[in-house]
Amino acid sequence: QVQLVESGGGLVQAGGSLRLSCKASGRIFSIYTMGWYRQAPGKQRELVATIPSGGSTNYADSVKGRFTIARDNAKNTVYLQMSSLKPAGPAVYSCTALLSATGAVGAQGYWGQGTQVTVSS
Repeated sequence: QVQLVESGGGLVQAGGSLRLSCKASGRIFSIYTMGWYRQAPGKQRELVATIPSGGSTNYADSVKGRFTIARDNAKNTVYLQMSSLKPAGPAVYSCTALLSATGAVGAQGYWGQGTQVTVSS
């Protein structure tokens, strides 16, 4: 069993900052790419940022220069530092990880349950 659990969401004022965390746990052999997506009510889920086990990060144009994704491989944790937040209604931020589980063949994608972020004006 593999679980991804996010934390750090909440209500923040526009211009403020928030840091999300997502910890993967369970029978994990190796984690490849980790990332964050978000989905607002009535809208499609969209990519926010991804970070591979090695190599460069990737960001949505809408968050470049304001958000930073990082990971701590020793802790199987990915972070999303969000700064200069813009007013927005509630959105659920979900983390994802492409990983191989112990004893499994190949890699599989896993998702967390999500954490809600609201930016007030």
